[in-house]
Amino acid sequence: MNLARRNFRIVLAAFLFCSAEVSRADKLLIPMDRTQTDHLKAYGVVFWSLQRGLPAEWLLNYRGGSFLLDYSDVIRAESQVRGVLSERIADSEAAVIYSTIERENMEVIRLDKAPRIAVYTPPGTQPWDDAVTLALTYAEIEYTTLWDREVLAGELRNYDWLHLHHEDFTGQYGRFYISYQTAPWFLRQRADLERTARELGFAKVSELKKAVARAIREYVANGGFLFAMCSATDTIDIALAAEDIDIVPAICDGDGVTPDYNNRLDFSKTMAFENFRLEENPWVYEFSNIDTYDDRAANPRGPEADFFTLFDFSAKLSPVEAMLTQNHVDHVRGFLGQTVGFHRRFLKPSVIVLGESEGEDEVKYIHGQIGTGTFTFLGGHDPEDYQHLVGDPPTDLNFHRNSPGYRLILNNVLFPAARKKEHKT
Repeated sequence: MNLARRNFRIVLAAFLFCSAEVSRADKLLIPMDRTQTDHLKAYGVVFWSLQRGLPAEWLLNYRGGSFLLDYSDVIRAESQVRGVLSERIADSEAAVIYSTIERENMEVIRLDKAPRIAVYTPPGTQPWDDAVTLALTYAEIEYTTLWDREVLAGELRNYDWLHLHHEDFTGQYGRFYISYQTAPWFLRQRADLERTARELGFAKVSELKKAVARAIREYVANGGFLFAMCSATDTIDIALAAEDIDIVPAICDGDGVTPDYNNRLDFSKTMAFENFRLEENPWVYEFSNIDTYDDRAANPRGPEADFFTLFDFSAKLSPVEAMLTQNHVDHVRGFLGQTVGFHRRFLKPSVIVLGESEGEDEVKYIHGQIGTGTFTFLGGHDPEDYQHLVGDPPTDLNFHRNSPGYRLILNNVLFPAARKKEHKT
């Protein structure tokens, strides 16, 4: 019975591919405007197609950043199974779309190959979820997890795209000791990190994390695509700036800090931020003044009034930035995290702001280049859980299929698949 079923599926697949060949003059449009039934799984369909050698086109600024593929019954069926709206259009209709794109602030970006995806995340269960892992799982995009051993063994070279889980690269255990120093999960996490550091030849967790941060920066400089959220965004730069000094309080590692360490930070080694100062009080739940959380605490907005605005980039002149900001809305609901957003005054001049809180010093979404690679940082923890707390259940994306915030994450996932076009200015 199993053999018969397998043979039937083989015959069916062959038939469908033959049908696709007959209809290849037609196109399959996956709209990404408000008509789309499941924006998040739409990215998964495109990724699935790329994995099978079926290229796609990303229509920047056309109907919310839609996708266009050569028509295939196989892709159409996959879209339907996943609940993704797709439209079969004639070649003549596609020609009208191309003509519109040529005239307007739009661009066609070819997607050729599914990127190899890695998520830097600790083994075992954590007392919080990770928005990127949730997005990848929901969209059915394949990824590999790795941790400190794999990074230091050079395995990043095997991947095109890397996401940093909500990690503290300073070696201060997320400063969770302030509230959770006796919690079983915290004690287990601390013990795991200390054991890993010893086994890899480091005297302290902070030295291990500095080495990992350097390896990640080198990965980017050599052409990798880095995406990070929440505390990973600022702590990796803090670790890089503090490479040659000790900024970790005795409560974490048993020894003292380097005197006057705030004046000895080396900002030439960081990726996104400069001229910031570290929080010297170990009992304050904050790493540095990069984060905008304190400003928000002084002037709380609340979830109903918290939005950030995506910049409207020229798709023809700035296709990279346009790819990263494709959405069906211009204003995205804000969300909190250990690192909520970034003070504009601490950005390096080369960093590009993709999304900002209008009228504030806060920027939420940034992008930059190091060597031949890029990094993109998004402040906050979970786009659909305004104040996600330790121990809260994971967000169920079945209830957020059209989430603008999660779309930003998935823009970054597809970004490495693009056949790059140089900026025209």
